Amino acid sequence: MKFIETKLKGCYVIEVITHKDSRGWFSRTYSKDEFHKINYDKEWVQINHSFTTEKGIIRGMHFQLPPFAETKLIRCISGSIYDVAIDLRKNSNTFLKWFGIELSAENKKMILIPEGFAHGFQTLADNCELIYHHSNFYSPNSEGGIKYDDPHVRITWPLKMAGISEKDNHYEHLEENFKGILL
Repeated sequence: MKFIETKLKGCYVIEVITHKDSRGWFSRTYSKDEFHKINYDKEWVQINHSFTTEKGIIRGMHFQLPPFAETKLIRCISGSIYDVAIDLRKNSNTFLKWFGIELSAENKKMILIPEGFAHGFQTLADNCELIYHHSNFYSPNSEGGIKYDDPHVRITWPLKMAGISEKDNHYEHLEENFKGILL
């Protein structure tokens, strides 16, 4: 694996190295030793799998409040998505900045999103599947979200939105709900 730190400190794109032969290919998507080299030593306590049927759907922007804040490792195993992370760490030099990258079954890239970030994605194809590793258990009373089109963040989504859940669409813009943000 090759770890490439993004402009957001602690957020990494991970390029998976594949080994091919006549049978197909093999790759490692996690090694505690390799993650230790970027000072990541937490345990993955929950793994989720999502499926989205239609191109252009937006899911997000989600986060968990302390003490349930979580690091996420995201991998697209079918189709392709535009994955986005927003830095919500109040004392960070990149507070409210975002990073986006295409993750696909074809490019096999992953993204490591640290605690203190919101996360979401837009599908770039029909029938997309993602695997998420989480460093903390989901806590419904600690979940939060930012509206996908928040004017303070200004995410540039690659496609016209084809749909969003009612819950995600009802998140408020930052000035309406997050005076002096949070994480």
